[in-house]
Amino acid sequence: MSEKKEPNSKDLSYITKVWYTVAIVAIVAIIILIARVAFSVLLMALAGCLISVYFHALADLIQRKTKWSRLICMLISTIGSFIIIGVLLWFMGSKIQVQIAALSDTLPQTLHNAKAQLAQTPLGKKILEATNGGNSDKLFATAQEFFSTGFGVLGDIYIIFFLGIFFTASPALYQNGIILLMPHGAKPVAQRIISRSTQSLRGWLKGTMISMVLIAILLPIALTFTGIPLALVLGLLTAILVIVPNFGSFAAMIPGVLLALTISPQTALIVAIIYIAIQTLVSNIIAPIVQKKMINLPPALTIIGQLVMGALGGALGIIMAIPVLALVMILVDELYVKKINVE
Repeated sequence: MSEKKEPNSKDLSYITKVWYTVAIVAIVAIIILIARVAFSVLLMALAGCLISVYFHALADLIQRKTKWSRLICMLISTIGSFIIIGVLLWFMGSKIQVQIAALSDTLPQTLHNAKAQLAQTPLGKKILEATNGGNSDKLFATAQEFFSTGFGVLGDIYIIFFLGIFFTASPALYQNGIILLMPHGAKPVAQRIISRSTQSLRGWLKGTMISMVLIAILLPIALTFTGIPLALVLGLLTAILVIVPNFGSFAAMIPGVLLALTISPQTALIVAIIYIAIQTLVSNIIAPIVQKKMINLPPALTIIGQLVMGALGGALGIIMAIPVLALVMILVDELYVKKINVE
């Protein structure tokens, strides 16, 4: 009768290591999947924080000018903002809706007319040859996917709005909660990171909003003098896309130039110059003056951050790329750069 072979300790050790490896890989995979799913939630939370930062910054401004109580200033900041938005939608909503519908209806014909205008010039023929066939199909498919993704973000506005209201109502509750989770020695650093992040987000938000307002005013006026139809909706579209640096200004210019091209190539050139001049004035001169407390982000790093955030979070990721980059740079500065310089 054969004796039962006892398992070798080395075999047990090897099997244990294999199971440990499998368990670690599984845990890492689960964490990556959870982080991928939760990334959009974190972006919406950050967008809600931006709404809260806006309301509190406006309340601070009102309080400095009037010396009224904090509660009254917060009520004016929140309720007044909704009233202003409601009034603007009341007076301009119907006209904007008509122009958006007209732009959607005339866009295919506009593209056809633009191709006809381009075909009359040697340079235009080369452009059409480069975009014919598969390249053109890929271009329109990419554009369609981008805009469908962008408009899909509208479904998240409801959540972002309520998150912003909750953060506005009691910001100290969430800030103190984060600091409470930190070890005792890290609490001052956490407080400093929160303070710097708030100031940086205020600077970015202030500069972005001023840029949006100026473009929404200046661009429709300039386009109206050139005889371009749908100037109001083109101005609003450009103002909205200001929130997406680099890519947004270029994307906003395309519909205006296409409409101008149906009139004449000279008009299209004038419209392109108007877009570039106004956006350069606002983005490179006015906005940097306003955004004094915003971290200076290198252009290449900004583009890389937008591409990464777009891959991870879609349209909302592209919109929130600059605030996320600013927060990451603050964290790196506080948790790494300052420590190595001290050492």
